[in-house]
Amino acid sequence: MNKSLIAVAIALAIIVSACGQSAPPAGGGPGMQMPPPEVGVVKASPETVALVTELPGRLEAVRIAQVRARVPGIVQKRLFREGSDVKAGQVLYQLDPASYRAALDSAQAAVARSEAVLAQAGATVDRYRPLVEANAISRQDYVNAQAAQKQAAADLAAGRAAVQTARINLGYATVTAPISGRIGRTLVTEGALVGQGEATQLTTIQQIDPLYVNFTQSVSDLTRLRAAFDSGRLKRIDGAQGAEVKVLLDDGSVFKETGRLLFSDLTVDQASGQVTLRAELPNPGAVLLPGMYVRVRIEQAQFDSAILLPQQAVTRGVAGDSVMVVDDKGNVAPRQVKLGNAQGNRWVVLEGLQTGEMVVVDGFQKMRPGVPVKPVAWTPPAPGGASAGGPPAGWPAAGSPAAAGKDAKEGGKAGAPGGQAAAADAGGPAKDGARKDGAASAAAK
Repeated sequence: MNKSLIAVAIALAIIVSACGQSAPPAGGGPGMQMPPPEVGVVKASPETVALVTELPGRLEAVRIAQVRARVPGIVQKRLFREGSDVKAGQVLYQLDPASYRAALDSAQAAVARSEAVLAQAGATVDRYRPLVEANAISRQDYVNAQAAQKQAAADLAAGRAAVQTARINLGYATVTAPISGRIGRTLVTEGALVGQGEATQLTTIQQIDPLYVNFTQSVSDLTRLRAAFDSGRLKRIDGAQGAEVKVLLDDGSVFKETGRLLFSDLTVDQASGQVTLRAELPNPGAVLLPGMYVRVRIEQAQFDSAILLPQQAVTRGVAGDSVMVVDDKGNVAPRQVKLGNAQGNRWVVLEGLQTGEMVVVDGFQKMRPGVPVKPVAWTPPAPGGASAGGPPAGWPAAGSPAAAGKDAKEGGKAGAPGGQAAAADAGGPAKDGARKDGAASAAAK
């Protein structure tokens, strides 16, 4: 019996000792406080940024010449290779020149006859001049001789014009290139009759270095741009050569040559509300072809106090665009911003940030509402690297009731495992004592 009482007393002492111990705090002792999480930030620094607009456009040849037959005739030869580059004045086709050479010979013969008639009329006038002074012939005969001389001179002039016309028609039988450029496919073959009743088109020549880039912009955008110029918010691009133009191809690559804006049309398309603009683009090697669809990037203005931020620092949503700003005490708060166009992998921030403010770029997953952070300078990742951007989903504004409630909830969850561990530790000795008590009782019996 005494042994049973001793065993019970030992078990009770163990239980009381276990209940008197307290579970260690979840975050460790007073000397084990967790340091603030580090987040990558960039400092807002205003700079002059070009306002780049991307618009759809098409390429067009600077010059287009339709080569046509200017006189009727049979095509005897084609003297060029389709798709090649030709020079102005280069022979392209040869028409049958026989009839035109004969017409030239006939006109030259008529000129010779007219020259003979004129010479005879001149001699008659010279012979009649002293006779009329001596009253040997009537003055009317002398006047008739002078009129015949003038008529012969006029016939000679007409004959010479006919010779010139015949020579031109003979030249038209040899079809030459009106401009330099790249020639297309032939539309006629040898033996075809062309120019009969109309100027038959034979082929087309296009000048494709440089090229025209025709693109459109909405009149509302142009109106806002002019208003920004007038108010001083935007600055016009300096330089007498016009705004720079870059061309993006179908595969997304940027064409190596830079074009210049030539003009903006004076009328607005009534159907689409668009204004046509034209730029000139160098095209060495004829890499680009007329009719190609391209995207055009044009620098239309400059913003003197814009801020560039990595795109991952900006959260875009229905309510607007925002960034996370860190103050001097390490507190994080969202900030609404106004964005311009994208410049590569960065956004142009027009409004919402002040010079020197720190904007979170990396480490969003480490942030907790109401918990200060340690800002460190952000280093751009190596090419091909990925970095998560934007605050965690459901992030409330710093200091809001939602943030306080979330902190309390986080604390409750953090304390639960410790309490369960303490209960387990307290129950462990009690169970051992009960087993020991049962064994002692069985031994006594």
